[in-house]
Amino acid sequence: MKRFQYVLLFVLMLGLSFSTHAQEGTELVFHKSHEVKKQQAPFSDAVQAGNLFFLAGQIGMDHSTRTMVEGGIQAETEQVIMNIKAVLAQHGMTLDNVVKCTVILSTMDDFGAFNEIYSKHFTKKPARTTFAASGLARNAKIEIEAMAIK
Repeated sequence: MKRFQYVLLFVLMLGLSFSTHAQEGTELVFHKSHEVKKQQAPFSDAVQAGNLFFLAGQIGMDHSTRTMVEGGIQAETEQVIMNIKAVLAQHGMTLDNVVKCTVILSTMDDFGAFNEIYSKHFTKKPARTTFAASGLARNAKIEIEAMAIK
């Protein structure tokens, strides 16, 4: 048993040194928003690490008017996905490049209605985590953040 523990420790250390080395050579790019009014926000719409893109969470805000869309969870979900598409397009990608989404709903009661819209757009079925939280920005019913690979 002791030999197994040493081998496991060696393998873990070896993996750690490889991952640390890989991270040292990865350039990070903090991209400005393509939305002029969002360029002063205290976060980036997308952060690039190599060919990985980490997108900030999007809510159902129409960025041309800076107002939340009306019509409930399905209308907000459509707008959120349009906002994600716009960020991806700025970097030459589509929803097909998305590998992971984190979805935050204001209530799990909206899960079915949200999922109807979501599944129409994310046809590649990226990995996903969905949970509910109270108090989303601008009283949104939904927020989605995404990770994509180019």
